[in-house]
Amino acid sequence: MADVAFVPVPGSRRSAALPQAQESGTLDDAERLETTLVLRRRSPLPAELVTGPATVTRAEFADRYGADPADIDTVRAALTGHGLEIVAVDQASRRIVVGGPLATQSAVFGARLSRMSAPNPFDGGTVAYRHREGELRLPAELAGVVTAVLGLDDRPQARAAFRVAAAEATTASFTPPQLGTVYGFPTDVDGTGQTVAIIELGGGFGQADLDAYFGELQLAPPTVTAASVDGGQNRPSGDPSGADGEVLLDIEVVGGLAPGAHQVVYFAPNTDQGFLDAVSTAIHADPTPVAVSISWGASEDQWTEQARASFDQALADAAALGVTVTAAAGDGGSADGATDGTAHTDFPASSPHVLACGGTSLTADASTGAVRSETVWNSGSGGGATGGGVSTAFDLPSWQQQVGVPAGPTGGAGRGVPDVAADADPATGYRVRVDGKEMVIGGTSAVAPLWAALLARLAQRTGSGFGLIQPTLYGTTTAGAVAPGFRDVTSGGNGAYEAGPGWDACTGLGVPTAALADVLTGPDIAAPSDPAPSSAAPSGSAPSGSASAGRGARSAVADQ
Repeated sequence: MADVAFVPVPGSRRSAALPQAQESGTLDDAERLETTLVLRRRSPLPAELVTGPATVTRAEFADRYGADPADIDTVRAALTGHGLEIVAVDQASRRIVVGGPLATQSAVFGARLSRMSAPNPFDGGTVAYRHREGELRLPAELAGVVTAVLGLDDRPQARAAFRVAAAEATTASFTPPQLGTVYGFPTDVDGTGQTVAIIELGGGFGQADLDAYFGELQLAPPTVTAASVDGGQNRPSGDPSGADGEVLLDIEVVGGLAPGAHQVVYFAPNTDQGFLDAVSTAIHADPTPVAVSISWGASEDQWTEQARASFDQALADAAALGVTVTAAAGDGGSADGATDGTAHTDFPASSPHVLACGGTSLTADASTGAVRSETVWNSGSGGGATGGGVSTAFDLPSWQQQVGVPAGPTGGAGRGVPDVAADADPATGYRVRVDGKEMVIGGTSAVAPLWAALLARLAQRTGSGFGLIQPTLYGTTTAGAVAPGFRDVTSGGNGAYEAGPGWDACTGLGVPTAALADVLTGPDIAAPSDPAPSSAAPSGSAPSGSASAGRGARSAVADQ
């Protein structure tokens, strides 16, 4: 390929190997790899589609804002000419999967690859991974057409934001329905007709756990479908303290708070490629989910610029299609687990296209919902604390301009995290069942599915999803003021930041109250159906194809 002209892929530079990494053998040049290429949009997404209230069908979105067919043809011709195979094309999400031997992929994309092993920074084990450093390249004819090349480096990308409570440390715990009472979830709807997507990067679940758990709650088990992305599988490990704990926590929180909603759980490898592919697949699924719940993430600086930008663009797709993405703000306090003495925010929660979910410590009467106290979750050194802070990667969005977001770690203005909060302290956590074991689990990873479930209930009232919900939640709220529909949390801190009146970088606007339903749906909107209230045992199933298509794609289901 000496005579072929190449250009660099902007934002593709990889940093050094994982800490304490060592070479662990050689790579097989004949090994088959599949990489994901992200293409530019055919046209920019208009602001009114991202923030609402403009709408677009799924088919219109793909045609207007997906990949240009001419660009797809250009990529196909260029890469097949270099000996690679086009495995799959998704015009709407602008992704092309390219297959071929490791040696060919390395040569075409200029990747310097090696086999490494290192302590896994996210789960304490050891991981063997394909490592690359430096910048990637593309054939010159693809300059500006391809914006990201993912999958050559397969190091772990994210951690699950959950914490298992030690039995002796638990002061109180709640079932998800009890937290629905505490936070005033509406009882005339249960999520029937809605789809909630859940992203998982490991672990699995078994039906026996769901049958037993929901039987104890006197609820019919929800309909849960496992979907495979990039070879990821619903594969329970049998370790309730591992990724299985995250998977069952997410499913059981959504199922306990929106038992009528259909859940689709997307399993993907824990890589930047797998994470992006899972989220993109969920967002562009048919029927469109009302919410996508993400309980995995990593500090912004642990992502390459190309991966973070591609991910954020996918999240903008979600907003345009009427999908609300809820994401955990992380469990490492204001440092987000970093040891450099600087504040960090967790991505994807730091994206302005995500509803970032922080955590509290809750003391309440589980039967009546009466709250005795609620403070910022901070269990101290080693015990976890809610993430939150100011992004160094994303600008301050318009809907946060007036709420008093402080300057970021570098002194500039940035997107403030989180937006909202709910109980996350393992000591006051969620009673769940994992791998046959009754457990109490906390972490902000429980807050993301809680908010997704609330939106599923409210979408049943309106008949459509909410998309980018922050402009409505923040409204005209100013610094120090309590936003309508919220209860302010004003005590505690997460390290660099302290809670106070109004929005803060620990619990955002605060926790939901019963009044939030009127803020989002209006006081006079009746539920379009007559489901059993959440305290009863609903059918647990959603009619095939009946899930709401959301604000931005409501008519697309009828069109297809």
